[in-house]
Amino acid sequence: MTSGLSCHVRVPATTANLGPGFDCLGMALDLWNDLQFSLEGEGVSVTSAGEHGETLPTDETNLVARSFLRLCEEAGAAPPAGLRVHCDVRIPPSSGLGSSAAAVVAGLLGANTLLGRPFERSRLLELAAEIDGHPDNVAATLHGGLTIVVRKADKLLTKKILVPEAHVALAVPQLAFSTQTARAGLPTQVSMKDAVFNLGRTPLVVEALRTGDFELLSQVMEDRLHQAARLKLIPGGRAAWVAAQQAGAAAVAISGSGPSLIAFVSLATDALRVARAMAEAFGGMGVVAQPLGLSVSAAGATVAA
Repeated sequence: MTSGLSCHVRVPATTANLGPGFDCLGMALDLWNDLQFSLEGEGVSVTSAGEHGETLPTDETNLVARSFLRLCEEAGAAPPAGLRVHCDVRIPPSSGLGSSAAAVVAGLLGANTLLGRPFERSRLLELAAEIDGHPDNVAATLHGGLTIVVRKADKLLTKKILVPEAHVALAVPQLAFSTQTARAGLPTQVSMKDAVFNLGRTPLVVEALRTGDFELLSQVMEDRLHQAARLKLIPGGRAAWVAAQQAGAAAVAISGSGPSLIAFVSLATDALRVARAMAEAFGGMGVVAQPLGLSVSAAGATVAA
């Protein structure tokens, strides 16, 4: 790598599962982390700004830096003598909004760009899924919009679905929460009836979002595989779920593995109102939650050299 090179990477937040689409549906949201990569100095230095950046590692153990160095290894290139990364962090970590997927994709894109783009995005997707462990999040981060992702042998098959303008309300509770904890609480076996229940609703969720049919969405964003178990791990989650419904949300789901809840609304003006209703319900149970009103992002990660 040539000293002095730099690039700017933007990566969106994502929400995954969308009710019944467990581990196969993801969607990009209009909430972005901005990262500046530059080859200078000696060693690895990562600085972070924004309300969510103060606790992130500042050296090569940072997930962005680890992903950057992993791509160098994959490309057979020596790591740079000096790497500086500055992150403007807006995606809350450990929130179910794809913060780790955003970090991984950003690191891979930064390295790929500064190496002269040796890999296509299809290979970056495979690497990102390998590092992050969540293909649904990384696919939405890379491609934007609504994505469907499944594994076939050693490859990931993805399809991006363009959706009309859609708005979501989010409540992001301040809870110590990990994907590993949320997944550990899931059943290891499910009944045929419950599997068919989800299988039948997942394509209808895709169709409802693709066509903007929120009446259909209100009928099909149900799940019997993961949300009931996860909701028990989120203090105040049930109260916030009910509050969103009472405030007029078309559909409610756990965002990824949680603890954030996401609600779909038909009007942009309703998004923050519903988000505040969920946050107030969390507060009533003693949990502080941040309300967010966002739109779905048609765009995925971008790079500017």
